Amino acid sequence: MIIAQYDGPKDSDRVPPALVGNMRNLEGLGLSLWQGVHGTKNTNPLPQRGGKFNSLGREVNIGLNTFDVTSLPIKPAQQYDVTIVSDKGVPSRAVQMKVWKSNTLRNALGQGSWLYDGNKLAWATIRVKTLTLSVDLGAEEGSKPNPKNIFHVRVAPTKQVSFTTLQSFLDGRASFDISILETLSFLDHLLREAPSQKFTQIKQNFFARGGERFALGCGVEAYKGVFASVRMTLNAQRKPGLSVNVDVANGTFFMQMDLIDCATQVCRARNVDDFRSMFEKSRGNWHKSNMYKFLKSFTHVSVLKKYDVQGRKEVKVYKFLPKDPYEAQFKKEERDNQGNVIASRTVSIAEYFKQKYNLSCKRGLPVVELSRKGEMVPIEGLTLVPNQRYRTKLDERQTSNMIKFAVTAPNDRWAAVEHGLRMLDWGNDPYLRAYGMRISATPTQVRGRILTTPEPTFSGSKVDARSAAQGRWRIDGKKFYLPNSRPLKNWGFCVVDVGRGPCISQQQAKAFADRFKQIALAHGMNVGGPPHLVVVKAVRGGEMISDAWNGTGNNFQAKPNILFFVVPTKDTDLYRRIKKSCECRYGVVSQVLQSAHVERCQDQYISNVCMKVNAKLGGGTCIASGMLTRMNPKWAKVPTMIIGADVSHASPGDDSSGSKAAFTISLDKHFVRFAAECETNGSRVEIISTHIIESKLKAMVQAWAKSYGGHTPHQVIYFRDGVSEGQFQFVLNQEVADMKAMFLSINPKIEPKFTVIVCGKRHHVRFFPGKSGDRNGNPIPGTLVESGVTHPFEIDFYLASHAAIKGTARPVHYNVIANENNYEIPFIEQLTFEHCLQYVRSTTPVSMVPAVYYAHLASNRATAHKNEATISSGKKEAYEKAKKDVKSSSSSDQTAFEIPPLIPLNNAQGIASTMWYI
Repeated sequence: MIIAQYDGPKDSDRVPPALVGNMRNLEGLGLSLWQGVHGTKNTNPLPQRGGKFNSLGREVNIGLNTFDVTSLPIKPAQQYDVTIVSDKGVPSRAVQMKVWKSNTLRNALGQGSWLYDGNKLAWATIRVKTLTLSVDLGAEEGSKPNPKNIFHVRVAPTKQVSFTTLQSFLDGRASFDISILETLSFLDHLLREAPSQKFTQIKQNFFARGGERFALGCGVEAYKGVFASVRMTLNAQRKPGLSVNVDVANGTFFMQMDLIDCATQVCRARNVDDFRSMFEKSRGNWHKSNMYKFLKSFTHVSVLKKYDVQGRKEVKVYKFLPKDPYEAQFKKEERDNQGNVIASRTVSIAEYFKQKYNLSCKRGLPVVELSRKGEMVPIEGLTLVPNQRYRTKLDERQTSNMIKFAVTAPNDRWAAVEHGLRMLDWGNDPYLRAYGMRISATPTQVRGRILTTPEPTFSGSKVDARSAAQGRWRIDGKKFYLPNSRPLKNWGFCVVDVGRGPCISQQQAKAFADRFKQIALAHGMNVGGPPHLVVVKAVRGGEMISDAWNGTGNNFQAKPNILFFVVPTKDTDLYRRIKKSCECRYGVVSQVLQSAHVERCQDQYISNVCMKVNAKLGGGTCIASGMLTRMNPKWAKVPTMIIGADVSHASPGDDSSGSKAAFTISLDKHFVRFAAECETNGSRVEIISTHIIESKLKAMVQAWAKSYGGHTPHQVIYFRDGVSEGQFQFVLNQEVADMKAMFLSINPKIEPKFTVIVCGKRHHVRFFPGKSGDRNGNPIPGTLVESGVTHPFEIDFYLASHAAIKGTARPVHYNVIANENNYEIPFIEQLTFEHCLQYVRSTTPVSMVPAVYYAHLASNRATAHKNEATISSGKKEAYEKAKKDVKSSSSSDQTAFEIPPLIPLNNAQGIASTMWYI
């Protein structure tokens, strides 16, 4: 959980800014405590669990990778304010940490098991008087005296951190108090202090040098480490307490080698000569070159000067210059004994290093500028310090290798957790011992439940619940529950030629199309005649889709209903070009097929494609027949809509794409079919803008109301993905408030009641079910956990709804942050699970509720709708209109639209009401 630094007025009821910063790493605070951090009022109190738990299904024992805190510190800890400044102001945190660790300051502080947050706060087991002194880092490091290296330190006692208030709060005997946050912040630092001194620390992750690693390619490797985080929980006995979540951490790092060798690999060069040639070609347009982008990944990476034998200090890379050592120059000054400049001359880096270090520089290699004083160094004079984090987005090959490294079976993952426990070594942690905090080495065992599995129901047949409970079923011989409302007719089957001729023969194309039609009919789909077969050339760019559209349309003398494209390989650019033109230019759904699958023409593959095509043409695969109506008899009688939403963000370094918000809404009473719309949402903006709700979401709701006789829903279930606890209130106060206003603007007579559920997969909780799991050691679909790792008071639960094929299943964390419909907790949990069996393109239950899953898909697909110059010649009038609409929106909403809007769907044929994104 990330909490922004509070920078408002220092009111007495506000938490000090230093404490706000220290809450960044805490998890499981819940909305009430998070609001306490910022001093905001709880305008929308979250629903409370109130001791209610699910009793459906069957009870099982589930092991968790959490460990109870068995003893809080007995004696209070003394808290101190720390100020570290120089004559130039406040130094960087890295420098502040160097000052804190200096012998001068440590000797002055004395004993007391001191903890420091790296910024403003410190704690100790003892109380000392206010201390002021100066630290000369230059002298500490054996350098010549320099006023620039002198820092002034003040350490002043402020208050005692008591643990009695936290315990009273957990026991229900006290309400929120600022001291609770201070205590949690202290415990978080206490837990991390000893590991941070032994290992490479990245937030709450710790990596040992020489640990398990795996080469990812291009100068990057992955390490395994340990993650640890303290949180408030409802323990296994269903009483509030504290626990520590311990899990495997997977990090990416530069391989430890000379900088020139690592840079060669990072730039995808074959050798140094190839690297030199790449540099020569790139330097003319340096800042727009791929080489510049690759080398940016070394910014702030620590290196050693190989040539400086006596003072091998770590320094940081700032940037690479488009000059070699013979071109890069600086003014070399000569000084007298008093330090006065008596002469100066301009010398090249090559000349300087030859004279001073006898280092012969090579021509045609970039010079490196270091962070300190703009110092320039030849690249061959530097070597990487071990365990330097790689922060850039991995490419496809590296990502594939990372998945291989990170995905581990449950037994292997638990072994890695145990290895992490040995790294943490709580029993011998001097800081835990000094403060009196004890953590159990025994993992938490809780009473979980396996929910009753519904029956996937097709037209005229069902899948037995026992079979569905195994996490997979077959659909051969089954008719889709809802056949496509738009018949499969006027369809084109387009074979793409990427320059080597058609990727399949006409006979293969015809054979696949014929077999597809047969299997589609067997699944109950509405199918017309055979398709129009056509070869299209990728070299024509966007006109390739025009050829497919016009050829198919002319053949049938009607607009195509769907276009199939057979492509030779997985080509992201070609795929996006097809989708962009089809969806934004012509408003037609499309289906892309790999030529290898078309050649094999296997029935199972064709059935899988049929599910997608059926959904795109207005159909649905199956519904989950379960317990919902029995649990809530009024459920099916009240007009209800499910809305899903997700905001995805651009990868690091991609400033042009920004964030994209995606909404989905259910279209039928069984919540099988979902429409979707996407739009840009500013840069790194998580809360969805009012403009998107009033335009994109409203258009979908209006279409929904039109199909229901002008009526809007009485109940709305809003599944929201990807928001932290600190953003819950913004979701309620902004997104939900905007939605309510939007519904009333459509139908003032009906104000729908909202149940809001936040979904999250970015956590480290894992289930280890033992004998109650599947043969791989993973939980059976429908495994529910409501204690051991959940919030002590608010309503949340972890649900493993899918069968993990590889690795260890990650349950989804659901937080119920509003429940105006007064649904019972078991009903919400059962509804969430049952809907995971209705995912239209799968014969398995999925890991997350489909409303959000579809929003993920739509957001990913909308990447192709980005308005930019591509080979496509798609029309941009709609884009210009959308941009104009944005400019006319309220000024308070402008920040969300600094990124240009996406090119909208062409809805002339009603594509917006289809599942175009499947």
